[in-house]
Amino acid sequence: MNSKKIIATAVMALLAGGTVAAQGHMKSYSYVEAQGGVQMTSTNAKMTKLITPTGALSFGHYFTPVVGARLHFNGPQAKSGFEGLDQYYKWNYVTSSADLLVNLTTLFTKNYANPLNVILLGGIGLNYAWDNDELKDLNLNPSIAPLAWDDNRLTHNLRAGLRLETNVTKPIGVSLELAANSLDDRFNSKTNDRDDWMFTAMVGLAYRFGYRDYKPTKVVRQVEEEVWVDVPDTIIVKEKRPIVTEEKKKIEEVIFFEIRQSDTKAAQGTEKAIKDVADLMKTSDDAVFTLTGYADKGTGNPKLNQMYAKRRADDVTKILIEEHGLDASRLTSDSKGDTVQPFEENDKNRCVIITGEGTFKVTKYEEYDVQKVTTKKVKNTVIREVVDEVYDD
Repeated sequence: MNSKKIIATAVMALLAGGTVAAQGHMKSYSYVEAQGGVQMTSTNAKMTKLITPTGALSFGHYFTPVVGARLHFNGPQAKSGFEGLDQYYKWNYVTSSADLLVNLTTLFTKNYANPLNVILLGGIGLNYAWDNDELKDLNLNPSIAPLAWDDNRLTHNLRAGLRLETNVTKPIGVSLELAANSLDDRFNSKTNDRDDWMFTAMVGLAYRFGYRDYKPTKVVRQVEEEVWVDVPDTIIVKEKRPIVTEEKKKIEEVIFFEIRQSDTKAAQGTEKAIKDVADLMKTSDDAVFTLTGYADKGTGNPKLNQMYAKRRADDVTKILIEEHGLDASRLTSDSKGDTVQPFEENDKNRCVIITGEGTFKVTKYEEYDVQKVTTKKVKNTVIREVVDEVYDD
C-alpha cells in the first residue's frame, strides 16, 4: 500500500472513531484562524537552505467537542535546489485541503475547558504550484535537472499532523501546529519516482464564535465506601499479684570461692551471690544465721586452709552487716578449715555455707483476669457524597 492510501485510510479511521466517541456531547462552534511559520520541501540539499516562511488561513467548525473539520489554505513560496551544484531556486504555491480534527484531550476527559488540547488532524486536498522561473534561469543541463513542469502544476495533497491548542471554551485561542504534506513527485520541478514531502511548523491565532458555553451541571450522588475504623474493644489479660505468707523453715545457701582466694571483694561472682543471700535473709525478722567457712583438702595444708576458711567466713559476715544492714547479733561466723568437706568435688569445698532457721516471708504470685478497654480496627461501610460535573447534550 502506497503512502497516499495509508494516509487516506488513517483519515477515514479517525473520522469514524471520533464520531462514535463524541456522541452525546453535541456542543459546537465555528472559528477562523490565521497562522504563520516556516515550511521545508525535502530534497537532496541542506535543510537549512530549504526553509522558507509560510502562512495559512483556516475556516473550521467543531460538530462536537471531539470532532471538527476545517478548510485550510497555506502558501506562498517553496524552495529546492541541487546541493552538488550549490544552486537553489524558489517557486510559488498554494495548498488547499479539507481536514478532519480530532481533539484527543476532550475525547478522554469529561472536562472540556482544558487549558491545553492535543488535536490530531488529517486531510486531503489540492496543491497548485507556479512560477518556477528561477529554475529556468539557472540554465542547467536537462540531463542533470530536467524540468518537470513549465508554467504551473496542479497536484494532490495529503496531510497529517498534530496541534496543541489552548482552552477551546475561550473566544480567542493560540495554537502550535506541526504537519506533513504528501505531494506529487513533480511539485519541486524534479522527478525521482517518489512523492515530494512538505513539512510545516506554524503558530496560529484563532477566533471562535457561535459556540455554546461548556459549563457543566454539578450533580451530587452518594456512593458506598468501605473504610477501616477504630472501635472500642474489651479484652481479658492475665496479670500476677504477689501473695506474701510467713513460713517457719530452714535455709542453706552457699557462696563459692576460687583457689587461694579469701578476699571476698575480689572473688568473681561472690558480690552478687552475697546480695541474693542478703535479700533472702532480710525476709525474716527472727532467724539467726551461722556462716561457716571451708577450704578444699586437695590444696594447701591444714593450717593455711584454716586461715583461708576463717577469712572467707569473716569477710562475708562483715559485708552482710556493713553493706546490707543485717543485724550482727543474728550472725555467727565459724570456720571448719579443711577438716570437713561438704562436697564430693574438691574445688567446691572452697566456700562459705550460710545456714539459718526462723520465720521467713514467702512471696507467691497468683494469676488473675483483668479486663482492659482497647480499640480494634473493623471494616465499615460509609456513605460518601461525590460531586460530578455533567455536560448536557
